[in-house]
Amino acid sequence: MHKLNYLLAAFCLLSFSVFAQENQEEEREQGHVNTNKFRQLYDEFATPNMYRTASGAPGAAYYQQQADYKMDIELDDKTQKLYGEETITYTNNSPDKLEFLWVQLDQNVRTKDSKAPLRNGNGVPPAEEVGRFASKYYKQPFDGGFNIEYVKDNKGNDIPYIINQTMMRVNIPKPLESGEKYSFKIKWWYNVNNHIVDRARSGYEHFEENGNNNYVIAQFFPRMAVYNDVEGWQNHQFWGSGEFALPFGNYEVNITVPADHILDGTGVLQNPKDVLSKEMMERYEEAKTSFDKPVFIVTEEEARENEKEIDEEKKTWTLKAENVRDFAFTTSRKYIWEMQAVKTSANKTVMAVSIYSKEGNPLWEEYSTKAVVQTLKTYSKHTFPYPYPKAISVHARNQGMEYPMICWNYGRPNEDGTYSDRTKYGMISVIIHEVGHNYFPMIVNSDERQWGWMDEGINTFCQYLTEQEFAKTYPQAVGPDGKYPSRRGEPSKIVDYMKGKQDFIAPIMSNPENVYQLGANAYGKPATALNILRETVMGPELFDHAFQTYAQRWMFKHPTPEDFFRTMEDASAVDLDWYWRGWFYTTDYVDIGVKNVRRYHVSSTPNARVKQMMEERGMTEADLPPLVYLVAEDSEEYTSDIAKKSEEENFKSLNEYLMDNFTPAERANLKTPKYFYEVTFSKPGGIPMPLIVEYTYKDGSKETITYPVEIWRKNDAEVKRVIASDKEITEIAVDPKAETADIDTSNNVWPEKKGESDFEKFKEKVQE
Repeated sequence: MHKLNYLLAAFCLLSFSVFAQENQEEEREQGHVNTNKFRQLYDEFATPNMYRTASGAPGAAYYQQQADYKMDIELDDKTQKLYGEETITYTNNSPDKLEFLWVQLDQNVRTKDSKAPLRNGNGVPPAEEVGRFASKYYKQPFDGGFNIEYVKDNKGNDIPYIINQTMMRVNIPKPLESGEKYSFKIKWWYNVNNHIVDRARSGYEHFEENGNNNYVIAQFFPRMAVYNDVEGWQNHQFWGSGEFALPFGNYEVNITVPADHILDGTGVLQNPKDVLSKEMMERYEEAKTSFDKPVFIVTEEEARENEKEIDEEKKTWTLKAENVRDFAFTTSRKYIWEMQAVKTSANKTVMAVSIYSKEGNPLWEEYSTKAVVQTLKTYSKHTFPYPYPKAISVHARNQGMEYPMICWNYGRPNEDGTYSDRTKYGMISVIIHEVGHNYFPMIVNSDERQWGWMDEGINTFCQYLTEQEFAKTYPQAVGPDGKYPSRRGEPSKIVDYMKGKQDFIAPIMSNPENVYQLGANAYGKPATALNILRETVMGPELFDHAFQTYAQRWMFKHPTPEDFFRTMEDASAVDLDWYWRGWFYTTDYVDIGVKNVRRYHVSSTPNARVKQMMEERGMTEADLPPLVYLVAEDSEEYTSDIAKKSEEENFKSLNEYLMDNFTPAERANLKTPKYFYEVTFSKPGGIPMPLIVEYTYKDGSKETITYPVEIWRKNDAEVKRVIASDKEITEIAVDPKAETADIDTSNNVWPEKKGESDFEKFKEKVQE
């Protein structure tokens, strides 16, 4: 190679070679594995197959089982016992021969000998609320587990079974072949728990006044476990935190309750004329075309009268539901009942329903149905039109829990009817969240027992979108700033968790039973990650299409995390493996800052480094072509030489080149940078993110440049950028709008200021 070419090549490789030479010897001796943050997730992901494709879509051989139920249920309001008999018809759509069936007995988490209360270590706290202390150490444990009276086939023959805590193995007489159906019956009963005293996902609330109870009943029947291509039987025990994995099926349920009760639940009421008065029926029909406001099927005045006396007679309500993964219902004589019609698409009308006792007013009458309507509209826009006939919001004092078409929600005013903003927003948010669960996981049916974030985190993200839309639809419900005070979703809201002690933080990709801070881990962090992905990394247009693709691909199916990750990339052409790894598979955090800024000046005289290279290679300045040299303002070389020369002398070679190679017209269109800066950005945090930088100039103008996340792909610790500008830079700020959940903003601004900068004040305001 000619020595001139060699020297020019050396200029190009200089920045790389300096780094490489410093580390070459160590790397040669030790070697290393591929720890690049941008490597693909091949090691973490399962191999695509005929069931689940590499694109994230269901494969040609994808299958799922079906479990259909016919049930007769009776509630004894005097003893708070629930009796039931069910026939389960199980269809084996898998290619496998099943030797036995697994049934979930979730109520067994409350048997007297349940292991669930023993699974966590504890110590003596400095103080404890009196009621909690008494319940823990003085009260006899509540016996709320299933009492199985029999398991029989359709001919009445006993089927042997064995119960292992919250799972029951049904030992069918012969293997169930692929494509076959099998029907069997289970008879059972259990004591319904008071969910105010014995906290649980369902139960009853007792009111001393008139001795009435409000029931929210779920997990009340033995339910089939999921069998799929990922792990066979999903028969993980129910310990309390990890929720449910369930197959789809059709339900026909007869529920017998006191005759003066109002009841609603999953499915369509089959016998309204048998259980509703003539006036209620008229209102029921009127509500189907009332799109502007709800129609009261039972008013507060009627509910108050109804709860004064207890009717000893009984009525049976019949509900049918198609293609649902579960069933739940609510019943009480105290209920106010309202309905409103909602258009979720041009051809689809569904009913938004609110059920609550007088203790919920005036808050519930004002906001419950509004929240249901907004949820159905916003979620339908971002996923698919709501396919079920209704969505019910039920007032339950301490609850927040979801089931197909029905959910329980807290939010109770003070006895005098007053309430705080915290109570109001808490109620609206929980209704949005729980109604939203109809989409995730009731329709996009992920495995809650294993991957809590797939329903809670994704749903919390959609909840955030809905809350912001709620504020636009009902501005009178929010403050003068017009924003909804979302608890989760905004990047700043997850910072404290992500910068917390690592001993108490687990990756999002963890089982819900194995994390310390479930709310932050399964709800807050994944919701924030998706919000940042939408707003900052992908942009709403690409994200929304990919997210909708995922929802529509997997509605009424069982997706895994990989199906979600792959679909988001498949439908957007954005490589996100680095994002999933950092946010979901690790407990790394975001921390990016400005490490150093040096200003350079143009020179026509070889700088010190070039002179050194020339000397090493036996060259003189005469051997060089016309070159431009940059000299740092903080160097001795600049002070002793460049600063003493005129701009004409320093720009001599550059100006000559421009004069020789551009016409006057072309020169008129050239940029005229006078200031050259080398900015070093550092990344102490483990998660790479797009580098968002706001440059402020001496004339007061600002410019924001977003460097793609790939800027970190070759150096995960720091990168340099040369900024050529015709204006002097006075301030540089990283992540100026707090978009990335940066845990340490003290290094985000140059020059460093002793006092609080406007940037810091903005960050604090965002975090309030």
